[in-house]
Amino acid sequence: MRFMAIVQATRETEAGALPTPDILEAMGQFNQEMAKAGVFEAGDGLQATSKGARVHFNGASKPTVQDGPFTESKELIAGFWILRVKSREEAIEWIRRSPNPYYKGEGYVEIRQIFDAEDFAPSDPTGAVREAEAKLRDQIASRPPRG
Repeated sequence: MRFMAIVQATRETEAGALPTPDILEAMGQFNQEMAKAGVFEAGDGLQATSKGARVHFNGASKPTVQDGPFTESKELIAGFWILRVKSREEAIEWIRRSPNPYYKGEGYVEIRQIFDAEDFAPSDPTGAVREAEAKLRDQIASRPPRG
């Protein structure tokens, strides 16, 4: 099972505040611990929404683009981890061991399960879509990194 742990943005992160050196070091050590345990797949911090954009879809209309920043800070993401674990409870236990991503402040990390291809079996009775997805994932995994 894969889970995404989503770190909520704060006014500070949206203002471009960077983590302190001690938090960066603690997070690096935590990521190393998860990597050694074989549960860490990815994790990164995100730039403030002032450097981002949203693409809005509305039916068959042409998508529209809204440049950041975005004002709904309670719904913004400052960073994430992707974990491969055996259960939701294991994902929770890993995130509980994390250094406080809010640098002694307050916030939350939301944990959500990521769909696996087999979860879509009822919508893909022939398996063709899941097979194409598996081929795409293999293609992505074998490509050289872009600079």
